Amino acid sequence: LSRNLTAGEMLSQITTAQLDLNIRISNVVLMGMGEPLDNFDNVLKFLSLVSSEGLNIGMRHISLSTCGIVDKIHELENEKLQLTLSVSLHAPNDIIRNEIMPVNKKWGVDELLSACKKYIKTTGRRISFEYAMINGLNDSDECAYELSGKLKGLLCHVNLIPANEVHKGKFKKSGASRILHFSKLLTNNGLNVTIRRTLGSDINASCGQLNT
Repeated sequence: LSRNLTAGEMLSQITTAQLDLNIRISNVVLMGMGEPLDNFDNVLKFLSLVSSEGLNIGMRHISLSTCGIVDKIHELENEKLQLTLSVSLHAPNDIIRNEIMPVNKKWGVDELLSACKKYIKTTGRRISFEYAMINGLNDSDECAYELSGKLKGLLCHVNLIPANEVHKGKFKKSGASRILHFSKLLTNNGLNVTIRRTLGSDINASCGQLNT
């Protein structure tokens, strides 16, 4: 980490893109190499600026992605913003999540989901859970049933993402039939599910590949 982006730098990405492409940007996602909730104050200031008169992008058209910084999720909950919180879950239990997400060693799956339940109750907003499908690691029927049990009754959406492979990386994406089957198991257990289409892998710029 060199430093955090300022609110002005984040805002300039929107204004510059609009000028370069001669379009009006109407939807914003905060994500990427950084963790938005680790830059909490600047992100809040940016959200205020981008949704105010001028750009006027409504909070319901803004998504904020997090790896699961539980204390900051509680702080964000207190702001009662109408944005969409997107949580990178990627596993139904601590054993698997510890292997792929170091943050889980500080805040485990159950603690994270407890924070998400409270967030939903306070804000009334649906949470999106991101789940990268990794062959042989988190894509079994057992994982689907465990995930369904953990998320049942929550106001949420599950976004299944075929894992984008990184050169020399050990993780491989699940096959198309396995992802579809996993999706059906979740749906049959009452969850809202979509399968994300992959873009940018031909230039090593898909989700999860930006470290190459």
